[in-house]
Amino acid sequence: MTYGTFPAWLHSLSIAWIVLGVVCAVIIVTDEVRHPQKMWIMSLVWPLTTLFGTVLWLAAYYAWGRNVLAAEAGDKTQPFTVIVMKGTSHCGAGCTLGDIVVEWSAFAFPGLAVWFGWHSVFNEKTFAVWIPDFMIAFLLGIGFQYFTIKPMRDLSIGQGVIAAVKADIASITAWQIGMYGAMAIIQFLWFKPVFGGIANVTSSEFWFAMQIAMLAGFVTSYPVNWWLIRSGVKEKM
Repeated sequence: MTYGTFPAWLHSLSIAWIVLGVVCAVIIVTDEVRHPQKMWIMSLVWPLTTLFGTVLWLAAYYAWGRNVLAAEAGDKTQPFTVIVMKGTSHCGAGCTLGDIVVEWSAFAFPGLAVWFGWHSVFNEKTFAVWIPDFMIAFLLGIGFQYFTIKPMRDLSIGQGVIAAVKADIASITAWQIGMYGAMAIIQFLWFKPVFGGIANVTSSEFWFAMQIAMLAGFVTSYPVNWWLIRSGVKEKM
């Protein structure tokens, strides 16, 4: 597997965008200390999604996500487009955390990729890693949804798990399809032919590409979440 040599401008841009995401996440975490979320799981969702959404998600948090007094918040009515955005972000938080965990795990333990088909099924390690990526992102996404839907509907543990799977299986799948598609385009249709190879997980270029890919995942998952929330399968955030 060949890794590329990237120009200084792309390296600097990648570092700046990653740092921007981290700074935005820290701002939200700091604000949540003063204004805890009514639903604790959202305290994880907002900073996690800000890692890729940067200033856009930071602005969305201050516009629609903060838990403040009614007098300070003003009109609490939110358009359906915003409700869907929050529901999609909820799904994306699990995908984001899952991808971070698995990508670094596969780097630390290369045998993980071998277990999922590297060398035997896939020539590219990337494709093998995507399998546990999806599995862990799915489990975390369902977990995030479980801790939302169970208390909102006052369900038993079993009912909560079933409801969470129904609510997020299509959403997570749509997100991962968009994310994988964008990552493949960046790595194999841009980085590889232009810079001589793909970006390694240890490089800032890889995580900059992942930030872009996550935004693509949001785009592909958004219409699915629209339907899920409109039909009542998924709860409004």
